Amino acid sequence: MSLLKTIDRNAERWLLLVFYVMLVITMAIEVLRREIFAYSSIWGEEIVRYSFIYLAWIGAAAAVKERAHIRIDMIMHYLGPRPKAVLYIFGDLVMFAVAVIALYWSYEAVHVSAKFGSVTDGLRVSKVWFLMAVPTGFALMIWRLIQSLMNDIKSLRDGTPVFEGDKLFD
Repeated sequence: MSLLKTIDRNAERWLLLVFYVMLVITMAIEVLRREIFAYSSIWGEEIVRYSFIYLAWIGAAAAVKERAHIRIDMIMHYLGPRPKAVLYIFGDLVMFAVAVIALYWSYEAVHVSAKFGSVTDGLRVSKVWFLMAVPTGFALMIWRLIQSLMNDIKSLRDGTPVFEGDKLFD
């Protein structure tokens, strides 16, 4: 059980670290190859591009977990714990609906790519692996939204303050 809690607590952080390190190392190697040997590869550019795409979508899920997405929260300063929880629940439900629809359509693109067997230009690897970044990001978002909804409903029931994430300005 403790392993699952550790994964739940740190999954996005670990994935972001892996893709960021892969992006930086590949980019550094490609810059050195281009500047020192006057030669670069097409696969290096692809690895950097697809690592960046994974970073963006997993980062979006991490932002859902931390409630770090941009929002206008001026009215929240004037509300009590229960109305604030209701507004957060409403926002999470809207985002949940959008994420479910987006997950469906993003998986459709993966399915079409798998059906026709498309591969990347440089790596000659199935594009399915790279197109899976979007459904993976939305699936993680849905999971984090479910957790957020459960916590917000508990806060609404108990009358305790909801988790609002870090504030950029006070």
